[in-house]
Amino acid sequence: QVQLVESGGGLVQPGGSLRLSCAASGFSFSTYASMSWYRHAPGKERELVATINIPSGGTSYADSVKGRFTISKDNGKNTVYLQMNSLKPEDTAVYYCNAVKRWTGIPYWGQGTQVTVSS
Repeated sequence: QVQLVESGGGLVQPGGSLRLSCAASGFSFSTYASMSWYRHAPGKERELVATINIPSGGTSYADSVKGRFTISKDNGKNTVYLQMNSLKPEDTAVYYCNAVKRWTGIPYWGQGTQVTVSS
């Protein structure tokens, strides 16, 4: 059974940084096609923040976070990270980890972690 466990959320002041982690278990990391971070703020639609291709390591970002956020992976730890710098109040949301299985395209989701950017 696939499990995605996020951690690292919290309260941070504008301009600060946080690093989110998503630990995957249940399947070999190499069986995932991609892993992504989404966020969902109250009153807004869910937004795809960043994606990393597991086999190639290629990355992509939403325009709203380009240059501030970095997605990365540690194959040995089956973990994906989201380094968030220069945080803004509009980054406040629940951040969710998503994984897509290779060959089947089946998506899996974590439980979410709250990020609040406020002074």
